[in-house]
Amino acid sequence: MVNSSDRSQPFILFELDRTTYGVPSETVLQMEMVEQITPVPNVPPFVEGVVFSRGQVIPAIDLRVRFGFEKIPYNLRTRLIVIHSEHRTVGFIVDTAREFVNILDGAIQPPPEGISSLSGKYLAGIATLGERVILILNIDELLTLPELVS
Repeated sequence: MVNSSDRSQPFILFELDRTTYGVPSETVLQMEMVEQITPVPNVPPFVEGVVFSRGQVIPAIDLRVRFGFEKIPYNLRTRLIVIHSEHRTVGFIVDTAREFVNILDGAIQPPPEGISSLSGKYLAGIATLGERVILILNIDELLTLPELVS
């Protein structure tokens, strides 16, 4: 019999402002370098515009801006993580992304009560891998926030 805490899930890890985040790998379609972003008028500040990726036009969301961090210029490490969830496809612009890991279910804890209500909506949990702390994103909640739906 397999203990539920012994099961693991695959995640793609990325960084924003020296913090590591994880998204379930089944939601990631691809990762690529950030190239041409076409601005779109009257969108929230965290929506950089749209990108053409593998034959599809998708919105590009700067997660640094979305999470309230300082906007920085893109560089060779900046990545676009194309995510598909709940019939929506978007690109998340992140500082760097290059790690794929399996995280034991028992290593993922719910977000603490002290986290603000907005953070609690898009955080699915907090995982520990050795000394590393990884914030696991709830993709469905992140993509259904009012600013993205409208």
